[in-house]
Amino acid sequence: MLLMAADEGLKSELEKQGVYLTTWDHLVNWGRSSSIWPLQFGLACCAIEMISAAASRYDIARFGSEVFRASPRQADLMIVAGTVTKKMAPQVVRLYNQMGDPKYVISMGACATSGGPFHRGYNVLKGVDRLIPVDVYIPGCPPTPEGLLEGLMNLQARIKSRGFGAQMAERKGEYAVPELGKQGIEPRYNPELWQPPAQHPFDYQRVPDAPNPAEPAK
Repeated sequence: MLLMAADEGLKSELEKQGVYLTTWDHLVNWGRSSSIWPLQFGLACCAIEMISAAASRYDIARFGSEVFRASPRQADLMIVAGTVTKKMAPQVVRLYNQMGDPKYVISMGACATSGGPFHRGYNVLKGVDRLIPVDVYIPGCPPTPEGLLEGLMNLQARIKSRGFGAQMAERKGEYAVPELGKQGIEPRYNPELWQPPAQHPFDYQRVPDAPNPAEPAK
């Protein structure tokens, strides 16, 4: 039975009789959140943990997400599991653009989120959220399968909390696919998603410059 609004006391009494009242958005989002189909690809060691989450010990099928699709046309979740190199970044964005709307992204592990231990590497993207939007971040190096399942549950709660129409209205179209050149990738980031910080996050750790004795003290 579908009703737009109902008294909470009436709902409680009817549920005792096996009659449930809900809204269309709640029903659609319940079905969508219980049948998230991830894209079948992995980038580095975090993919081993993702594969473990789909095996019998952790059984991601309990959440309706065991159908890993080999085609982005049939997937609505991208799990970025591992280091995103600048050579692989164009392929990641291209796969994201080919997924159907509404679509979601989980950044799994420190490497996908910020570059991880390879943060200073010239060939590593310092976070996949510079090129595509991320819905859930999972910390760790690598995260455990339990961490991925918790991130999946957080994504389910996010899907249920917002109307289907509102999610479809936020579609941005295709994102720019960077090209690999002599100086790395161009564009280096999507200005709609990320902007360079005004101050380096590690500036507080740097030793201040020694004062020049030739200059008067301020």
